[in-house]
Amino acid sequence: MFDIALYEPQIAPNTGNIIRLCANNGCSLHLIEPLGFDLEEKKLRRAGLDYGDMARVARYPDYATFLQAMEGKRIFACTTKGSSHFHQVNYQKGDVLLFGSETSGLPDAVRESFPAQRKIRIPMFPSNRSLNLSNAVAIITYEAWRQIGFDGGS
Repeated sequence: MFDIALYEPQIAPNTGNIIRLCANNGCSLHLIEPLGFDLEEKKLRRAGLDYGDMARVARYPDYATFLQAMEGKRIFACTTKGSSHFHQVNYQKGDVLLFGSETSGLPDAVRESFPAQRKIRIPMFPSNRSLNLSNAVAIITYEAWRQIGFDGGS
């Protein structure tokens, strides 16, 4: 399926919601440290309900280690500063969707390391800053999954 990566997520309930999402759409979740919470935090468990055992979650001590683990895969930076709309991409199984933290998004150095065609965004009204992280992850991953015919889903 697809890989979802969260760069230094800060809000436990968002990550919990994304764990639940991954359990339901077959994506793997990659958490790039430092995290703004403890993975045992009650709010994380509550948002993820009992889906934690059904989702594949990996942790990385830093971005460099994450990149090594993803070598050879197409990575898309999902950012409000993206060049293309998310639905204009032709997704493939194994693609990685990288999202920044809720408070600051992807750092400039990370975002600028991607070519323009790999920086994608969700359209929104220009006066707004961003969507909730778990909502943005759901929107983009379901479009990617739709493009491959909801393979594995019912």
